[in-house]
Amino acid sequence: MDDHQLVAECLKHRPAAQRMLYDRFAGPMLGVCYRYTKSMGDAEDVLQEGFVKVYRYLSQYKGSGELGAWIRRIMVTTALNYLKKHVRYQSELAFESDHLHPVSTDDPQVSLQAKELAELIRQLPVGYQTIFNLHAVEGYTHVEIGQMLGIHEGTSRSQYARARALLITWIEKKMLDHKPGSYARSGI
Repeated sequence: MDDHQLVAECLKHRPAAQRMLYDRFAGPMLGVCYRYTKSMGDAEDVLQEGFVKVYRYLSQYKGSGELGAWIRRIMVTTALNYLKKHVRYQSELAFESDHLHPVSTDDPQVSLQAKELAELIRQLPVGYQTIFNLHAVEGYTHVEIGQMLGIHEGTSRSQYARARALLITWIEKKMLDHKPGSYARSGI
């Protein structure tokens, strides 16, 4: 069943179609949710909350873009709202514009296995992790991130630059800790 048929069946409140939609997208969307949270339990909570919204607003999906991209946007928004709502994330999500760094134009050429890089990103403070994921992974502009998080564009740029600098430091340390030539070179 293609996405358009699946949506049509879900809108008729057919449980089999709703289950099929969930089964088709839950795996990849759990990965999206996990990138923004600090535990698998929190990611699963975001996923469930996100799918409730998917089913609630499915009639608004116009079919003009990919269904997966539409669902992904809902999951990202749900994850951001989850971070804002839960006390354990709020202190780490505070964005301070007092100490803005200029955005560096340096482009060091370092790379790790995708799994290793994802784990390093997860070790960033929540604010850095959130902005890094929104910009580098999801492709949002700093203007869009500022609007989504209620911060200035410059704050988003600064937090991204700080996250990137911290990741580069960790990657360089990791490379020094391992034998030379064990990592391929490419850009972050």
